[in-house]
Amino acid sequence: MKKFLGDDFLLTNKTAEKLYHDHAAKMPIIDYHNHLPPKDIQGKRVFNNITEAWLEGDHYKWRAMRTNAVDEKYVTGDASPEEKFQKWAETVPYTLKNPLYHWTHLELKRYFGIDTILNGNTGMEIYQEASSQLKKAENSCPELLKKMNVEVVCTTDDPVDTLEFHQTFKDSSLSMYPAFRPDKIYAIDNADSYKDYLKTLSGVVGFEIRSFDDLMNAAQNRIDFFHENGGRLSDHGLEQLYDVKYSISNASQTFTDFMVGKELTTEAIQVFKMSVLFELSKMYNEKGWTQQFHLGAIRNNNAHMMKLLGPDTGFDSIGDFSQIKALSKFLGSLEDKLTKTILYNLNPADNEAFATMIGNFNVHSTVPGKIQWGSGWWFLDQKDGMEKQMTALGNLGLLSRFVGMLTDSRSFLSFPRHEYFRRILCNLIGTDVENGEIPNDLDLLGKTVEDICYNNARNYFEFGK
Repeated sequence: MKKFLGDDFLLTNKTAEKLYHDHAAKMPIIDYHNHLPPKDIQGKRVFNNITEAWLEGDHYKWRAMRTNAVDEKYVTGDASPEEKFQKWAETVPYTLKNPLYHWTHLELKRYFGIDTILNGNTGMEIYQEASSQLKKAENSCPELLKKMNVEVVCTTDDPVDTLEFHQTFKDSSLSMYPAFRPDKIYAIDNADSYKDYLKTLSGVVGFEIRSFDDLMNAAQNRIDFFHENGGRLSDHGLEQLYDVKYSISNASQTFTDFMVGKELTTEAIQVFKMSVLFELSKMYNEKGWTQQFHLGAIRNNNAHMMKLLGPDTGFDSIGDFSQIKALSKFLGSLEDKLTKTILYNLNPADNEAFATMIGNFNVHSTVPGKIQWGSGWWFLDQKDGMEKQMTALGNLGLLSRFVGMLTDSRSFLSFPRHEYFRRILCNLIGTDVENGEIPNDLDLLGKTVEDICYNNARNYFEFGK
């Protein structure tokens, strides 16, 4: 019987062990999509306790605690840090078979050297030890990243953000870049908040946004600004793309109708959103950016809790949206204006469809793997989900050109997820070797592993250029 979280955790054969220990483990991390606060990195935030670092914004843990009948007071309410952590500790034993169990203990071990299993009896002991370590300046936010060999982090930033923290952050061994998240630019279906956002965007760009052309000029203004500050990626969180006929003229009329207070039809809203995305995608291509599309989440399912707590608080699910036809139409419509693109699906039923879709548009580029199918996302960034994603990609595309893992996290303690991914990757390849399905060529396989863990992302994004 193997020891829990031992050196060969998740590695079931000798080839997997060699690939991980000799190749994957040493590679730096490029985390090209996360939700870390740039202010905390630039300001070298030091956490007062592990509750701040672990439970402050982690809706994965919040969902588990609610399922375990923990009162909201201890989840997002006004309970003390000690009380909240204790309730999480009491929940952990019930997370067996959930990736939270692995992540929790990997994080305790990698950041704090704690091997003790977290439960209700050990909660306060672990709270005191981890909190004591976190209070030290040597465990500030950027130092926590560097402890995990993180080389690059790309935060998620609204077009109206000042990027002041990116501009002033200087570190010889860690780079922080912004990523353009323009979801609010096309959120015309939220009338009141959209009007407020247009006012804010107008103030940032220095001219009033009265027309669709003004909106696109404002978007170009902010893309230029992000590019000047190191931005090389955009990111879009969408339920789905829409199979509608989009055009500037239709979008312009919809914008005009909105500005004079007319009620918009569902089709008009969809045409507007797709038209904006189309124009943005052409702008990204001109800059040589990578665009990311996270597709398939049905968000804010609990209306009551949405009203109380707002979005991103743990009430989202996998959706069953129709994805493929509209995605094909959108990518094809861009033709030679299609920039580097990463697609993420949330419904595992779409795995093979996404894996084959990327192969249709790898043209007009000298970049290997120009169109990527991203790693298992959100509810799929667990062992089963990652194995299925990489197996489908290997079966139907080129796994060797994959740009690998990202945290997509709000937690500075989440970076052992890269280790988790790397161990799963090495075990998949090692198992095929042991089964005689691929040759035992450790030079080839070692390079492939190193490429997926780091080199492919470094070459694909070209940060700093």
